[in-house]
Amino acid sequence: MTADRFTGKHALVTGAGSGIGEAVARKLHAEGADVVLADVRAEPVQAIAGELEDRATPVQLDVRDEEAVRELVRDLDVLANVAGIGSSTTAPDTPLDVWENVFSVNARGTFLCCKHAIPGMVERGGGSIVNMGSVAGLIGLHNRAAYCASKGAVIALTRALAVDHVGDGVRVNAVCPGTVDSPWVRRLVEEVGESLDALRARQPMGRLGTPDEIADAVAYLASDDAAFVTGSAFVIDGGLTAA
Repeated sequence: MTADRFTGKHALVTGAGSGIGEAVARKLHAEGADVVLADVRAEPVQAIAGELEDRATPVQLDVRDEEAVRELVRDLDVLANVAGIGSSTTAPDTPLDVWENVFSVNARGTFLCCKHAIPGMVERGGGSIVNMGSVAGLIGLHNRAAYCASKGAVIALTRALAVDHVGDGVRVNAVCPGTVDSPWVRRLVEEVGESLDALRARQPMGRLGTPDEIADAVAYLASDDAAFVTGSAFVIDGGLTAA
């Protein structure tokens, strides 16, 4: 591994305002990329970009907005689709608007970014896309019906895109984290009345993942170190799905 794997590369990270997205943006930037930090909230990415200074551009973006996405994803070498939201209900208890909102961000947002980034990557001779899946897209989790379904869609989309564009030099992979100690998880814990200790206890490793550990995996898949990897769903869950 070198510190300049992405020198001269143009990268976009969605959901870059906190947690995993922020860690991914910082990782790609540290390894030389020119990074656009996109988030539905302007203030966090402005602050992070200001700290990073050179080669970091903050952009407010709603990934559900096709025209905004179309304008932003041109001329990319690396796309990391991290933006996502969750829900904490069973299917009978999930209002239709909640279901549709979860899908609109997690599945539609990922689709739109890939749809409009791929043509430019093909013109540039190739590129790498890393989508944020989840172990929730691979196994069933209690009270996560919409979230599980949306992440399953992201993983299936990843595989379809990989097959469609392998001949174009565009690699598409997904990272599937388990439970990560992030602001998003902490908010969810508060909403459903769980505890971080309970989440740690269910992990075979006895701890939660960190955003930096997920960012390391994203950087690997996005780099030429993973030149023979496409269509993968890379699980990073401390052994949760193996137990």
